[in-house]
Order: sequence, then C-alpha cells, then structure tokens
Amino acid sequence: MILDKLENRELYKEIHAGINKALLYIQSTDFLNIPDGKYEIEGEDVFAILKEYETKNKEDSLLESHLKYIDIHYIVEGAEQIGVTTLVNQKPKKEYDAVDDYMLFLEPYDLITLKKGMFAVFFPDDIHMPEIKLDSIAIVKKVVVKVKLL
Repeated sequence: MILDKLENRELYKEIHAGINKALLYIQSTDFLNIPDGKYEIEGEDVFAILKEYETKNKEDSLLESHLKYIDIHYIVEGAEQIGVTTLVNQKPKKEYDAVDDYMLFLEPYDLITLKKGMFAVFFPDDIHMPEIKLDSIAIVKKVVVKVKLL
C-alpha cells in the first residue's frame, strides 16, 4: 500500500507504468467539472471511476481485495477513512468473483485517513474497506483508477 499526496506523484513513476499513467491522469483532470462515471485511460488496462457518495459507518462494510487490478483511490473533495490490512492466508467471507474482480473479508484492520489531494494505492495483498466516515457522515467525491496487473 502507498499513502501520499498527489504533489509527490513523481516518487512513484518508476514503480509500474500503469500507476504512473493513472497518477498523471489524476493530476491533469478537472474532476469537479466532469460527471460521475467511468473514463477509459488505456482501454480496460487503465480506467477511472469517478463518483460522489456519502461516507458510511464501518459496521456497514466489509474489506475487499482484487486480483486483476491495482486500485488507486484519490480524494477530489472531502475526506474518509479506509480500513486496511494485509492478506496473509485469510479466508474470504465472499469467495472471489472473477467477473467483477473482488472478494470480501471480515477481518481486523487498521484505519487510515484519506483527505482532499491525497491518494492511496492498494495492491492485491492490500485488503481495504473504503468510504468510512470520520466523525460524521459526509459527502466525498473520489476517483478510483483501476490498473490492470501485467
């Protein structure tokens, strides 16, 4: 997992070509002036999902993990907490769905806070639970860029 501010994007450009494309896309896109939806960056290899939503109670969610894609979460407006832990032989509560690329877990986790201008990169071993409220339920605008693993 990586947690940082977008202004430090250059530090990660050599990690993975798709991550670099995703962070360049985030940096160069005015998400406040485009509608929510899916945006292709490089076909199904790199694409973005922009959405606005209300954060929720952590009791109303499960941890998720993906096998085909790296997730890059970027906060456009607002702030949220994300539950995180490392995948180490845990058994999923919901088995892997190959079509939608996810499995769900009910495991202990730590919380990180993602604020406006920050991003988090979640690799397949990073089990994560996004969209969690800080002190109270709030509106968040976020883009999630999906980067296909090579």
